Amino acid sequence: MSEKNLDAFVLLVEERANSESCHYISGFRGSSAALIISMDEEILITDGRYKTQSKNQSPFEIIIQSEFSLPEYIAKAVKDSDFKRIGFEAEKISHAEFEKYFAPVKVEWIDASELILKLRRTKDFYEISRIKEAAKIAREAYGNVLKKVHEGMSEIEFEIKLMEEIKLSGAEKGWAHDDFIVASGTRSAMCHAPATLKKFELGETVTVDYGAMVEGYMCDITRNFAIGRADKKALEINEVLLKAHREAVKILRPGISGREVDAEARRVISDAGYGKNFLHGLGHGLGLEVHEAPRLSRSSEDILQAGDVVTIEPGIYIEGWGGLRIEDDYLITEDGAECLTLNDNQSLEII
Repeated sequence: MSEKNLDAFVLLVEERANSESCHYISGFRGSSAALIISMDEEILITDGRYKTQSKNQSPFEIIIQSEFSLPEYIAKAVKDSDFKRIGFEAEKISHAEFEKYFAPVKVEWIDASELILKLRRTKDFYEISRIKEAAKIAREAYGNVLKKVHEGMSEIEFEIKLMEEIKLSGAEKGWAHDDFIVASGTRSAMCHAPATLKKFELGETVTVDYGAMVEGYMCDITRNFAIGRADKKALEINEVLLKAHREAVKILRPGISGREVDAEARRVISDAGYGKNFLHGLGHGLGLEVHEAPRLSRSSEDILQAGDVVTIEPGIYIEGWGGLRIEDDYLITEDGAECLTLNDNQSLEII
């Protein structure tokens, strides 16, 4: 705020949209809130549903109100203040809301969308410990469910059992807003295939993209297994992906670009003849959201820095046959990277 010469910064949460940044700044995790932060005070505005929760979660001054909508309350509070330059998140507030509530207030509205995202990008010890705990729970839950897999089990049955194990092990949930990806046989050629009633068949490979949440922080892991046996192509592709994953991890460090790391994995996959079958970027940032800055892709302009947590997830997808992906989460350290998800079971497992 000092760097941008702001008198105050405002943040809006409506129906959970932008709740992650509110949680990060104030501790409050409800679905409806507004923050007004100046050099002298921090105010959290919410409604009666969250009277007790807000006091338990946040050290901010709490205002419980139901007379105004949240954008209207922000506008009124700014109008009644001496503030001249107000930072807000243009990326999080609709044009209609801005024109109706903010624009009529005669102050200078400054787009400060990047402020909290920059703060959230660098993870501290507490945040890293939560991601590690989420990964421990997720990995153990996955291992337990693998012991129950059999021919004829449906994708949805697997997903339900995995989520049950994760929650019974102490996680809040899987991911915040998405179901897990459980894709068997030819369906695994779809990068984001949701689980269906399709049953696992002998010889099929199954791709599972899953995670867990602990105190708002998530992990993101992808593993593959085969039912009874794996065909030659699946074993070949798995080896290519293992090499691509490991070569990319070798160059993870502060100062390297997301584009360079993506290119290293893409080179391995292309050299193996599957370049056209790697359909997405190599990875993304991770924390309170399952996809956040920085990005690792061919178009990324992000430069990795110590404190980033990123996924490495090369994949190969062949329409009509299927696909595999291997994903783990890494903390960028001062001199390299640390795996937060213990990448010791990346190989294709035969069930």
